[in-house]
Amino acid sequence: MITAGATIWVTNRLLTHRFTESTRQRAELRLALYSGNLLSELRRNAIVPQLLARDPTLISALQSTDFSLSTQRLISFVEEIGAASLMLLDHDGRTVAATDRNRLGEQHRSAAYFVESVRSNNTVFSVIEREAGGYRFTYSRRLEDGADVLGVIVVEVDLRKFERAWAGISDAVMVMDSTGTIILATETRWRSKTEVEALKVQPPQGAIQRAIRATADWTALPPDAYLRGEAVMRMEARIPFRGWRMTSYTTYASIRERVNAVLALEIMGFAILLALAFYALSRKTALRMALFQRESAELRVLNARLQREIAERERMQETLAVAEQSLAQSSKLAALGEMSAAVSHELNQPLAAMKTYLAGARLLLGRNRPEEALASFGRIDDLIERMGAITRQLKSYARKGGDTFSPVNMGDALASSLSMMEPQLRQRHVQITRILPEEPVTVMGDRMRIEQVMVNLLRNALDATKSVENPEVEIILAKGETATLSVRDNGEGIKDFDELFEPFYTTKLPGDGVGLGLAISSGIVNDLGGRLTARSGQNGGAVFEMQLPILEDGIEAAE
Repeated sequence: MITAGATIWVTNRLLTHRFTESTRQRAELRLALYSGNLLSELRRNAIVPQLLARDPTLISALQSTDFSLSTQRLISFVEEIGAASLMLLDHDGRTVAATDRNRLGEQHRSAAYFVESVRSNNTVFSVIEREAGGYRFTYSRRLEDGADVLGVIVVEVDLRKFERAWAGISDAVMVMDSTGTIILATETRWRSKTEVEALKVQPPQGAIQRAIRATADWTALPPDAYLRGEAVMRMEARIPFRGWRMTSYTTYASIRERVNAVLALEIMGFAILLALAFYALSRKTALRMALFQRESAELRVLNARLQREIAERERMQETLAVAEQSLAQSSKLAALGEMSAAVSHELNQPLAAMKTYLAGARLLLGRNRPEEALASFGRIDDLIERMGAITRQLKSYARKGGDTFSPVNMGDALASSLSMMEPQLRQRHVQITRILPEEPVTVMGDRMRIEQVMVNLLRNALDATKSVENPEVEIILAKGETATLSVRDNGEGIKDFDELFEPFYTTKLPGDGVGLGLAISSGIVNDLGGRLTARSGQNGGAVFEMQLPILEDGIEAAE
């Protein structure tokens, strides 16, 4: 009993500490993820005003005051860049082009993003409070012709999508600017207030509602305060952007219940051991008593025992016969199962291929292409011959089956990018050659942004081979001092490498792109500490190389 009590006491202490630390680590990880996603969205949109301020079409429209095509131009940018909305203001602050046509003609002369952009040579970030509640987040930059200011381009960043994403979690999250004012929060009534004021207005709903009601001011509490058997934890992280801070409130997921569940299992185990010990002692005593009784009555019941043994042997022989019959039936079923599995496995692939060829033949006949349909029927006939050979072979024998960056696997990212490009690859019938190293190639970065660069390079390679009779694209992933991804094509090549990564430079036909793909890709690779280069191939075509610092044993190698 003393051993059981000591074991339960030690287990209680260890599990309480372990579950508490695991809950704290998960809360820290979620907070880092939230802040990293928010910072990534802000940095991704920061480069957009600088690119659009150099757009010759927008500059020409402001010079000529002809804005008939400017709105459509901005809409095409939104689809490629992914910003929330775009506005073009003239030198008087009037909206002359916007992705939201309802805002055309609005006056923004006194708006902070217009006034500060006119005065500044750099991109200006502004936070504007909405009349209906909440805030708008914008990047703005002036467009100029020499020393003359022509207008201002305004890019609105959609940060409220993070509030919608946080709404489904068990944490209460708030983001504050450098003055301590809440600008983003899971509770809408917290916006425009300080942290102390927000907690007095309305507590968040969900898992931490009871903890908020039980305390008036969390900021005065230590990091962990146990209330009503649960724990409230306040965590804060600094976002490296204009002094912003992110705070989250998390309740421990019933640590006491989890510990008690393990302790209950331990107590049950000790109880079972004790019961087994009593059972063993009683069983031993009963066996001894039965032995003495059997020895004393052995001579008197000898004849009866012999008769019982004869009857028992007869029953055993009958049971053995039934078992032999069952075993024979089981052997037959096993043989039938092996044959069925073999037939199913061997014929499954030809049947799937026949279904594909039949579907293709139906489409070809519907398009009045009987010769190609006959070719599909010929392939089906070959598959039927193959199935016949398989069945003949199975007749002769039966076979037996034997927010912040994170580590990114470049091979997995490449496979995901190729999966996204699968419809274009099927339509174009491009020969794709992949050369990958045997060991994984890992870098530290943002997988979504890396996949975006890969998709842009693959799309450019496909576009470059449109006029080639036998289009080929070769993808090489190499691991050395850096992780290098090379995309080669056999297209017509590139003539002007100096302007290749400049915004709005494109060799595509009108309507196929606006020339921002490589510029944005180059910016992403630079943000990840790498570089994106282009050169001509030895046998023609073009070669694009993306080099990123490699991650080895948790240490990011220098390029």
